[in-house]
Amino acid sequence: MTDSAQPRPDEFQPPESPPAAIPMLGEAVEAIEALLPHPVESIDEAGPHTIAPPHERSAVDRFDQAVDHAFDRLRGNPVADRLFYAATELGDFGLIWVLLGATHALRSDRDVAVAARLAATLGVESVLVNGVIKSFFKRERPVSQEPRPYNMRMPRTTSFPSGHSSTAVVACILLSEANPSLAPAYWTVAAVVASSRVYVKIHHASDVVGGVATGLVIGLTARTLWRRLAR
Repeated sequence: MTDSAQPRPDEFQPPESPPAAIPMLGEAVEAIEALLPHPVESIDEAGPHTIAPPHERSAVDRFDQAVDHAFDRLRGNPVADRLFYAATELGDFGLIWVLLGATHALRSDRDVAVAARLAATLGVESVLVNGVIKSFFKRERPVSQEPRPYNMRMPRTTSFPSGHSSTAVVACILLSEANPSLAPAYWTVAAVVASSRVYVKIHHASDVVGGVATGLVIGLTARTLWRRLAR
């Protein structure tokens, strides 16, 4: 006698979602995003995708494609997949930088002020990048039909510039100012977080370049302002 609860072989079974690179963090980030949605919700309807022939693509498109193909050499490697997917999750909402700032604040009262300035600056940076700058460009994110090895949050904002990259640069500038001896470590983490956005196919390489440039402008401006206020 056949168990009626067992699915028949010809029944369609929906594929299981891949696990998160950092199991608990993925669920927490999705919960936060549900409460605090990004200001830019969607891109204007632009009809079906059209891909220009290779000889008609712009220099930016060719650059994006070349970098994406370079990452293909790493994609599928279990260690690289885990590293870059974890980095992109930790970069959501600047979480890794808030954690580093909080850790920094444990050392002294002066470092508490550094952490507070960092959190305030990252808040302003997020509004500028996700709520203002991205609304001018409204660039579509990369389209990927390939299955991902780990589950991840799909952003609601548009693509250019990369907020993860901008946040990473701003945080590195301010944290390196407070603790120069750790600057190489901060910038290494920033490089991994920024490049992870291309690796997981959430951003074009040129989005990351734009994010780095945006972060430099915001970070250097913030550093100058904080120096003047500290006098």
